[in-house]
Amino acid sequence: MKALITTVPFGDRNRQPLDALKHAGVEYLINPLGKKLKAPELADMVSDFDVIIAGTEPITDEVMAKGSNLKMISRVGIGLDSVDLMAAERRGITVSYTPDAPAPAVAELTIGLMISLLRSVQVSNLHMHHRRWHRYFGRRIATSTIGIIGTGRIGKGVIRHLSGFNCQRILVNDLHTKHDLGNNPVLEWCDKETIYKQADIITLHVPLTAKTKNMVRREHLELMSSHAILINTARGGIINEQDLFDMLNRGHLGGASIDVFQDEPYTGPLCDVDRCLLTAHMGSMSEDCRTRMEIEATDEAIRFLKNEPLQGVVPEDEYAVQREGL
Repeated sequence: MKALITTVPFGDRNRQPLDALKHAGVEYLINPLGKKLKAPELADMVSDFDVIIAGTEPITDEVMAKGSNLKMISRVGIGLDSVDLMAAERRGITVSYTPDAPAPAVAELTIGLMISLLRSVQVSNLHMHHRRWHRYFGRRIATSTIGIIGTGRIGKGVIRHLSGFNCQRILVNDLHTKHDLGNNPVLEWCDKETIYKQADIITLHVPLTAKTKNMVRREHLELMSSHAILINTARGGIINEQDLFDMLNRGHLGGASIDVFQDEPYTGPLCDVDRCLLTAHMGSMSEDCRTRMEIEATDEAIRFLKNEPLQGVVPEDEYAVQREGL
């Protein structure tokens, strides 16, 4: 039994998943390149392995075709846009994921980014390192209208955290209005255009699908107020990065924070915009959540290899999303 661990770092803060593989008699290889793999690089590695314990690298039909022994993909995380589920289904490859594990860390980071942007923390820090002293006026979460697009696990977590800030108005939007958000009087269901026009802070928590790719483009950015703040800790490709750069560069928007990018590692023009707070896909990178993700994905892979019942198999509705065309 052989497992290829493509996501890095892995087991750095807690060796439990690696020890579990060893105890189960599973031979493993951790991504020898130490970086996010491109599809051709992964295709060159995958031939001898039964299982991939995967990150966000593209696992395409071509990659799977090179994996003559590949029977299972266990995703460390929640996003599935990097996995060709249709190809996996055709090839009889089981796919699982860990949708609950990263949510607390991403929700907390989102709140931290809100505060940093509202108070210009990242700009002041940059100026101080260049020995420039300037005290910025800012705003508070409590006095801001918050817009949340996507009310799944992470969006709900953000809403729970916001309850401690005495927010007066939170606008929410989701394809599934059946999501139970409780009886919170400050929550208002509305369409995305209303959020774009009225929210002081807009944060995105939706998967990357055919419907959400380039969901926030120039025409939507222009609807936002000149002081609005935009945050994306969901997936790269949901915001059109060039349009965001153009709008920030001309002085529109109070700021933006982007944790996820269409191409990673990101080295594009947003790096030159002080008002754009950039982080390196760190949403899930708290020690506890990252460890939980690694353990859950590894345990699932071991269960598969031992022919035991699985706990995190990707549900049919995720396949249905891809059938609509990513």
